[in-house]
Amino acid sequence: MDSKKVLVTGIGGNVGQGILRNIKATGFPIMTVGTNITDFSAGNHLCDTFYKVPYAYEPSYIITMQQIVKNEGVDLIIPATDFEVYYLSKNQEVLGCDVAVSEANTAAIYLDKYATYLHHKKHAIPFADSFLPSKYNSTGKPSIAKPKKGRGSRGIVLNPTDFSGFSDEDYMVQELVEGTEITTAFYVNKQQKLHGLITFERILENGTTTHCKVTIDHDAQLEEMINLMISQAHFKGSANVQSIVTKEGKIIPFEINCRISGTNSIRANFGFEDVKYTLQEWLYDQVPSEVKIKKGVATRVLMDVIYTEATNFDQAKDASAKHIIY
Repeated sequence: MDSKKVLVTGIGGNVGQGILRNIKATGFPIMTVGTNITDFSAGNHLCDTFYKVPYAYEPSYIITMQQIVKNEGVDLIIPATDFEVYYLSKNQEVLGCDVAVSEANTAAIYLDKYATYLHHKKHAIPFADSFLPSKYNSTGKPSIAKPKKGRGSRGIVLNPTDFSGFSDEDYMVQELVEGTEITTAFYVNKQQKLHGLITFERILENGTTTHCKVTIDHDAQLEEMINLMISQAHFKGSANVQSIVTKEGKIIPFEINCRISGTNSIRANFGFEDVKYTLQEWLYDQVPSEVKIKKGVATRVLMDVIYTEATNFDQAKDASAKHIIY
């Protein structure tokens, strides 16, 4: 197996950090380059090399990424944030290496949550009813106002009493559906076929999964829905569906991320190794490993990265800085 170099974006967040840990866990001969919008984060110690980059929507972002790819000899980029998925997909022809992303039109649909709703409605794919703020007639039901192109849980307002302060350009409204929240990761291979999926029931804090358990109760319904999604958009690689299961057993998606999601480090241990599948297909032209789901539960803990010889943050750029995990 040839030595390769993979660039992982957004290493300041749990998605990028999980991807880096999963790359290391494969044992493949891969060096990692990490990028982030700040110089120092909890992900620095997981990267062999690190670069600070602009926000993805800034004009200098693609130029910066082109230079990093050239300087480091990068073979593959795996983006960990929604905006980077879109801009890297849109510009992948000029980057000088492969990018593990869906096609640009698909990335655009799933970057904008209201566009997602309209796309699903057009093709009779389930999705939570969504409204532009100016068109929403409050019925007194619980609702949520959220940015169309939000990042994580930033900008979300629960049960607003006045919708006039939310612009149609930036916001949308969804009526909250009661039930059990689930998150489903799925992988689409290069033949545009569903390779497999895994679903967690989960508990969140600040928009991030803290506790979860594997469930297979909804697999048949989810597989039918995801295959319909695949038939109406050009997915490539990993994606994620967040849904509510009603007391009647109906699955209602309310958000879809067209990228590897934040529980990638957990689900790899339950038989769904979407980071590994990505490396196998995009780096080594291999058929992805078989999906073998195992039941279990997981929780997340806070740990410390201690740089024992650094006297300032700029001396802790990457894995070469001496450190311990405590």
